[in-house]
Amino acid sequence: PTWNKIPHHKEKEIITMGNYTIIEIVQLLIGLFLGIGLLQSGTDKIVDWKGNMSFLTEHFAQTFMRSLVTPMLMVVTVLENVGGILCLGGVAMALLYQNFNLILMGMIVIAFNFIALFAGQRFSKDYAGAAVLVNYFILTIIGILTYYF
Repeated sequence: PTWNKIPHHKEKEIITMGNYTIIEIVQLLIGLFLGIGLLQSGTDKIVDWKGNMSFLTEHFAQTFMRSLVTPMLMVVTVLENVGGILCLGGVAMALLYQNFNLILMGMIVIAFNFIALFAGQRFSKDYAGAAVLVNYFILTIIGILTYYF
């Protein structure tokens, strides 16, 4: 096959705000949003372990996953707390040292968390709950994709 060369276009003007590009500001905002949300959710699971266990035991009672509630809750709790901490720590690192790597790592952990939650919602036939997660997952994927630019 022959390859066509795409003509080079003039570079786009890079929009900045202070020392940060628009993409970096988006990364900061998404990292802050996800960090707050996931750390709060993960902390709630630790603080109210019994309540969460009770809810999830009932939620998965009619599924093949009913015997896996404890390990599932443990995995989701770890993913939420680790993802939240990485994102919030990453926001601090980005503001202090212009290093955005922790935010990206946090978003990747959070993406896996949302996939796990989505699978659980679908298997328990909680389609409304699964639908709510789609928005958070899309935001997370957009955040991850900003690292391509």
